[in-house]
Parts: sequence; C-alpha cells; structure tokens
Amino acid sequence: MRPLPPSESNFGFAPDQDGLGAWVHETFLEDDAELYNPDHAHLRDASIGWLWTDEPATHRGRIILGEARLVPPPQERWGSAMAHHQIRNWFGHAPDFIITISAVWARDLDDANFCALIEHEMFHCAQARDQYGEPKFSRDGRPMFEMRGHDVEEFIGVVERYGAVSWDVARLVAAAERGPTVAKASIAQACGSCLMKRAA
Repeated sequence: MRPLPPSESNFGFAPDQDGLGAWVHETFLEDDAELYNPDHAHLRDASIGWLWTDEPATHRGRIILGEARLVPPPQERWGSAMAHHQIRNWFGHAPDFIITISAVWARDLDDANFCALIEHEMFHCAQARDQYGEPKFSRDGRPMFEMRGHDVEEFIGVVERYGAVSWDVARLVAAAERGPTVAKASIAQACGSCLMKRAA
C-alpha cells in the first residue's frame, strides 16, 4: 500500500525512508515489483533521500508537486556546511539525490497520478554518461550521477500550428497514442489506496 504523508500540518519537511523510500524501492526498483521500470535500474545503486513537505512552492507561476535534487559535495563554506548538517540529520548521511514530494497535493492524488509524480522525479535522477554514451563510474567503482532534463520542451501553440515536427515531440505523441503500458490493476496492486477508499 502506498505510504501517506504526515497527517499533522505545519511540519515543514519530514524524511520518510521507511515509508516512502521503501515503497518506491519495492514498487519500481525490484525486478519482481508490480510496477518495475528498467529505466530506473541505475537507481538501485543510488542513495535517495525522500522528504514530504507541506511548504508551498511555485516556479514560473506553476505549483510544484515534487522536486528531485542532486546533493552537491560539501564545500568549505558555512552555507554548504549548514545544508549538509541538516541533510545528515534527516538521513544519517548525504544521499546522492533528495526527492521532495508535496504532502498537501499527494494526499489528494489518485494512485496513477501519485505513481506518475514519483516516477517523474525518479526520471530526473540519472547516471552520468561519457562522450560515448556509456555510464560513468568514479575511481572507486561507484556510479556517477547527474540531473536529467525533460525529454520534451515545446510550446503547445507550435504543435497546434505545425504538428509534431521535432523528433522528441513526435515520440511523445506516439507514446501517448499507444496508451499507458501500466494497467490500472497493476497500479491498484502496488498502491491500493484507491481500492481502500472504495471499500470504506
């Protein structure tokens, strides 16, 4: 069953490794998971810190429901030291990524939209690639990570006027036309909150 955000209000930020973090691993990263996605296989080796927040956030007038961040290495400045101190207090160490989810919005999302939000943020968490497209590793053999941008950036007006002329937009349109590859039944098995609401 999908984890619920904290029920209290004004909590600011709350780490949830045992709830949200464990559920994400069991749902999307394990080979036998109901919603296993091989696109995220590199994240098995990543340390991800999961946070709920009830703090509002917007970007360019849009409400932010989730945010993935690459945790930078500590620098010799107090601001960096402060941030890393807080991160270690939350997670016990500095993870590779921190994914923050809006508790306010997550409470009201159905299972499919909640899964889409989680995977959207996971897609931002990428393994770095070299100039030949091969995965990069550090000297000690650990994967090197980076942030990944969206696959498509285009204006609806351009597509309305000219169609899906760029390769990436055409691919997105084709994916939408094929329909989802994850069945609603699979989502219900992995999440279950919508089924419980119906049964109540």
